[in-house]
Amino acid sequence: MKIIMLGAPGAGKGTQAKKLAAKYDIPHISTGDIFRANIKKGTELGTKAKVYMDQGLLVPDELVVDLVVDRFKEPDCQQGYVLDGFPRTIPQAKALDEALAKSGDAVEYAIDVDVPDANIISRMAGRRACINCGGTYHVETIPPKQEGICDVCGGELVLREDDKPETVEKRLKVYHEQTQPLIEYYQGKNILKSVDGTKDLELVFKDIIDIVEA
Repeated sequence: MKIIMLGAPGAGKGTQAKKLAAKYDIPHISTGDIFRANIKKGTELGTKAKVYMDQGLLVPDELVVDLVVDRFKEPDCQQGYVLDGFPRTIPQAKALDEALAKSGDAVEYAIDVDVPDANIISRMAGRRACINCGGTYHVETIPPKQEGICDVCGGELVLREDDKPETVEKRLKVYHEQTQPLIEYYQGKNILKSVDGTKDLELVFKDIIDIVEA
C-alpha cells in the first residue's frame, strides 16, 4: 500500500497519514524526518542535504528524491508507506515516479484531503502549541484540560507564528501555485482520490479507508 497524501497546509493530511500508518502498520514518512535521520546518522546523503540546510537553502529535488527512495529500502517499507508533504511540485513528482519505475515500483494512491481556504484559516487560528514539548491542541476540537496549559508537561500553549491568519494566507498562496498542480498530475495517472476534509476527523479517515480497501 503505497500512498501519497495531498492537501493544503492545515487540511489535516498529516493527522490522517499517521492514522493510516498506524492502522496498516506501515511507516508515515515525511521529508523532514528523513533529513533529520540521515543527518543524525551522518550518511552521505544526509551530509549533502545538511550543506544546503545550513545555508538556509532548499535541498535540490534530485537529492530529496534520492533520500526518499533510499528510505523505501528500509525493512519497514516492505508492506508500503504513507508519504506526507512530498512531493510538493510537479518536477519532484516526476522525479519520484522515474526513480520508483527503475525498480519496477509505483505509487498506488494519491489522496487529496480537500478543505476550502476559509475553513483552513479559521481552523489554524484555533491551533495552540506547547512551547516546551511541542504538543498540539485546538481551542475548539482538541482543547487542553486547562486553558493555555499543556496536558502533558504543563508548558504554556501559544499560537505559533505560522498559524496566524496572515501567515496561513501566504502559505496557501504558495500551495495553490506550487503544489495544487499535483492534483491534475495524479488525476492524469488515474491514482488521485479526493475526500471531503471538512468532515469530522473520523469520518474523513473512514472515507480514506473505503478508498484503499475498495
